Amino acid sequence: MEIAIIAHDGKKAEMVQFLNEHKEIFHQKEITLVSTGTTGKKVKKAGFDVTRLLSGPLGGDAQIAARVAEGKCNLVLFFRDPLEKHPHEPDVLMLMRICDVHDVPLATNPATAELLIKGL
Repeated sequence: MEIAIIAHDGKKAEMVQFLNEHKEIFHQKEITLVSTGTTGKKVKKAGFDVTRLLSGPLGGDAQIAARVAEGKCNLVLFFRDPLEKHPHEPDVLMLMRICDVHDVPLATNPATAELLIKGL
């Protein structure tokens, strides 16, 4: 199962904390992590094996959307910061739309992510 990990700058620490709280799940050999560049750097530094793509503003969100559309990515954890402006907001909306089109679960906050992870 491939899980995409994305977090806006103000939520990256929260993402790493979430992964650490559920490390027994994320370290399973049948779970692979893919991430946007900067988030992936922090996740890797925390000890997780992750494939890093481009940074979100440089196309990483679009790369993950492509993986969803191709059937490679099964779950997206995207901790969004709703209080900040993001220049790549169209990419974010496109990723969310692609998840809906392909019926791929998408968590945009830790509470929803918690429910999805418990469902695994």
